Amino acid sequence: MTAETILIVDDNESNLRLMEAILSAERFQVKSASDAEEAMVLLESWQPRLILMDIQLPGIDGLELTRRLKRDPRFHTTAIVALTAYAMKGDEQKARAAGCDGYITKPVDTRALPKLIRQYLNPGAGRGSEGKSSGSRRRKGAGTRQ
Repeated sequence: MTAETILIVDDNESNLRLMEAILSAERFQVKSASDAEEAMVLLESWQPRLILMDIQLPGIDGLELTRRLKRDPRFHTTAIVALTAYAMKGDEQKARAAGCDGYITKPVDTRALPKLIRQYLNPGAGRGSEGKSSGSRRRKGAGTRQ
């Protein structure tokens, strides 16, 4: 069986490496990009099944990149999950309006991340609380700026 493919787009190097390590250990095929431009270059020749998209990116932000990708027929079936450290009222609705299929707040619950990713890759399994990282809201503000 081929490993599921995931692109992580995050400008915070620590977050990027942590999520990459966790998902690679779970046998996902993972690539990463630190901004929208780098992601677009990767996506010219590669189509992941899922993209973890930081909303706050330098230059083109994650919501604009999501809009662009969702307009491209190649990525209509690619799940895009927004990641944000700045969970404000209405942010989840903005992410979904941009085309995101899910929304996870940071810091990410590293123990729950692999299961959550599998739920987005297999939507028939159900997502429970719409894919939110349970517990991440309780810890909002913990850790470094993301």
